[in-house]
Amino acid sequence: MLQQTQVSVVLPYWTAFLARFPDVRSLAAASLDDVLGAWRGLGYYARARNLHRAARAVVERHGGLLPDDVAALRALPGFGRYTVGAVASIAFGREVPLVDGNVDRVLARIVGLEGAGGDAAREKQLWALAETLVRGDRPGDWNQALMELGATVCRPEQPTCLLCPVRGHCAALASGRVGEIPAPRARPTRRTLHLAVAAVRKGDAVLLVRREGTGLFGGLWELPGVECPPGQEERALRDRWPEIAGALRHLGRVERTLTHRALSLEVYEVGGLRPPSGARWVTAEQLASLGVSAAMQAALRRVFDEAGKEGDTSWKRSSRSPRSRG
Repeated sequence: MLQQTQVSVVLPYWTAFLARFPDVRSLAAASLDDVLGAWRGLGYYARARNLHRAARAVVERHGGLLPDDVAALRALPGFGRYTVGAVASIAFGREVPLVDGNVDRVLARIVGLEGAGGDAAREKQLWALAETLVRGDRPGDWNQALMELGATVCRPEQPTCLLCPVRGHCAALASGRVGEIPAPRARPTRRTLHLAVAAVRKGDAVLLVRREGTGLFGGLWELPGVECPPGQEERALRDRWPEIAGALRHLGRVERTLTHRALSLEVYEVGGLRPPSGARWVTAEQLASLGVSAAMQAALRRVFDEAGKEGDTSWKRSSRSPRSRG
């Protein structure tokens, strides 16, 4: 949970997640829907999918006990170099390094290492340095101390160098270049992702489909949608689902900025669309327990708000049951 998410955000999710899945066996036995639902609001849902897969692998391969072995940890789903280093050193006291954004910044400033994050040669140097430094009786405490130093003192902006316990060894401070090391990362180019999404309703339920298990929003539930150029939404929806009947009513737009995407959703009320295989009808109450992206939650709020308006009977066109509709 702490990967790419702040501690203050994680704490309530952590408490609730452990209450729901108190051990690796309960997590492994849970459905993906339950796990994604408990993760809902933290984003970067690939982490939840990998955590679920790792729990099942631990049960199947290691009898439900996290292995005290670096090679076995590396073989678990979602266990990259950083995660292996964190678990091996903190949980098992192994002399295994880790380098996250905070450790990268601390070590780069101490040795005066030029360049920006993402450079392969630079990262190789930092990992080699981290491996040299982690030797000792308390490798887990050492790794956590480096991360904490970067998070609270050696910050990206306005670092408090006067409070730093290793300021006398810092090459960046000695050269007056703390603000320049490390160099800022190049901003990622965001791809525009424009979707037309279809709101189909039966009574107080809305039709949702599940995305494939990998990629953006993998495994999450959403309104049926199709990618299209702006201004071509109605045509794209009818091309994708020729059985759509009657006029389409625009319910609004939802926009979100993601790490690598500029996402926009145009939401349309649709009648006549046949539920595809694996689709399900979901009420507003049931929605709360499913894994749904923040953007899709906003789109669904528009759908349920519109359907709840007094005197709105437009959804009655789609009142046939999913069984009779195939």
